[in-house]
Amino acid sequence: MSARRARVLRLATAGPQDSAPLASAIAKGEVDPATIVAIVGKTEGNGCVNDFTRGYATLALKLLLAESLKCPPSEIDKRVAIVMSGGTEGGLSPHILVFCREAAPLAAPSAAAGKRLALGVGLTRSFSPEEIGRQAQIDETRGAVTQAMADAGIASPSDVHFVQIKCPLLTKERIENATQRGRTVATEDAYHSMALSRGASALGVAAALGEVPVEKATEAAVCRDWSLYSGVASTSAGVELLRNEIVVLGNAEGWAGDLVIDHDVMTDAIDAAAARRAIERLDGEFVALLAKAEASPSGEIRGRRHTMLDDSDIHSTRHARALVGGVLAGVVGDTMLYVSGGAEHQGPAGGGPVAVIGRVRVGG
Repeated sequence: MSARRARVLRLATAGPQDSAPLASAIAKGEVDPATIVAIVGKTEGNGCVNDFTRGYATLALKLLLAESLKCPPSEIDKRVAIVMSGGTEGGLSPHILVFCREAAPLAAPSAAAGKRLALGVGLTRSFSPEEIGRQAQIDETRGAVTQAMADAGIASPSDVHFVQIKCPLLTKERIENATQRGRTVATEDAYHSMALSRGASALGVAAALGEVPVEKATEAAVCRDWSLYSGVASTSAGVELLRNEIVVLGNAEGWAGDLVIDHDVMTDAIDAAAARRAIERLDGEFVALLAKAEASPSGEIRGRRHTMLDDSDIHSTRHARALVGGVLAGVVGDTMLYVSGGAEHQGPAGGGPVAVIGRVRVGG
């Protein structure tokens, strides 16, 4: 009999086009490209509608994997979820996290020690412009999250600790496409469409995991009812795709290796205690951290006024990434962290989920 084993490589990048670190790992035999199921990374773009560093990085990685696997780039779309998040403001360091699923002996001590890091991938169909930020995106995401859980062998929602999603946004061209077909879109503001897409995707996660009743996960609630949220969803919008690409991270039986994951929920942007709690529960060597960041919509953090929402030069999501990135870097002593801005329905308003992957002692 055999079990699966999850592996995570954290590789620094010199720019959006820099696939050399992964190419080197493949060449050295440190990773088999056939085992890669997801790549999650940070690029130094602006994280806005016109952040083409995300697509640039995605293309570079697809070409590398296609060359390594001797297949057309279109085949990579079917087997690897690539989630690139723009924006490394403050001290955040550009990097990629490469998630692999390998075969491992079920009788290995690490496999018998209990639940270990499990990886599952789910993909929705492509959305038409008029579906972005609306009910179809919520419902399709809910189904794809359930599919990804099954793919990972995770039976209970309580064992899911992070759901990373890359979702689409509206551009003027996509809006015009809908208009010419006699359709209306959720918004004609391309930047606001990012928030609606992220929010609808997050509500899909919440409904799939039972955090929000299915009947309440409606398009009428998107970016309106902030009482509805997921404590594990992390959604990032980009121009480079039209579907939702979903990576579910949790712990499950039947997985070998020495990696585990835990999470907590930051109640606000300076809630370092949430990350510390997750790290303490893991009681192992730090491997990676993933988190969401958001400027509090109330305009205050613990009673103190902030100006992130009033800055006409720099969008609040960029401020939030820098702030939360600095807070979390101080906790773990490392700036190579995945911190994504825009946390609509991802944690309470002004806060967001934080997940930590750690390496435990084999058999521990």
